[in-house]
Amino acid sequence: MTAEENTRNCFLNAKKDEDKRKKHKGLLVVEKDDKNAEEYLQKAKTNLEFCGIYKEKRLDYKIPEEWFYTMYYCALAILSKFGVETRNQKCTALFLRYVKDKGLINYDDEFIDRITVYSDKDVKSDVDEREDARYGSSIEINEVEQNYDKMMGRCKEAISQCEEIVFSESKFDIPEELVK
Repeated sequence: MTAEENTRNCFLNAKKDEDKRKKHKGLLVVEKDDKNAEEYLQKAKTNLEFCGIYKEKRLDYKIPEEWFYTMYYCALAILSKFGVETRNQKCTALFLRYVKDKGLINYDDEFIDRITVYSDKDVKSDVDEREDARYGSSIEINEVEQNYDKMMGRCKEAISQCEEIVFSESKFDIPEELVK
């Protein structure tokens, strides 16, 4: 299936669920919401503040989750600008990748890759890192400490790029081919 077909299916399946009065598991067209986008952006920034607290207390296992959700909240902020509600991480990443590839947003591929759920066991993303840290038995994790400054920088860059989108005067419309 093409990227367009996969992303369109996220919208189609959500619409079908909503029509059946079920909670959808995809992407739903809603009103654009700049206030919501700004709140998600603030939530992303707040997550980074928790990283410093967890680092100070040597609670490394909490940090990958905060990094992941920092980037995911940026994604949700961008979707709010388009008027898209999501209840599916895979669909969130698909939509971001689609609108980025269409030139509708300027957002690094890395940030989309980091929130992407991969089914191939050999491919790891931040989703896997978050789950390994959260559900593993270790409290202190050397890899987290070693990557701390790099990941904090990447999260700050994701927030910066997200701010450019959220506070832009540009009009963000869902591509018609995804919702027709």
